[in-house]
Amino acid sequence: MNTKIEPRPHVKTDNNANQTHYYVTLVIAIAIGMAGVFVRFIQDSFLFTSIANILLIIASVIAIRTVLRILK
Repeated sequence: MNTKIEPRPHVKTDNNANQTHYYVTLVIAIAIGMAGVFVRFIQDSFLFTSIANILLIIASVIAIRTVLRILK
């Protein structure tokens, strides 16, 4: 009975997903999105609704671009 464990060679991966700037960008996108949600509930007018929609779109675009860069 052979109980000897053979060591495997170390596999080096260049993991790009752990870089800090990706997560800082995601936090900024979340903050912009939350500001958009807050503006939406300030007052029911066309101006505030438009500003809220623009903030939410900007935050969504930043977040999706960042996640796609992490996955790349």
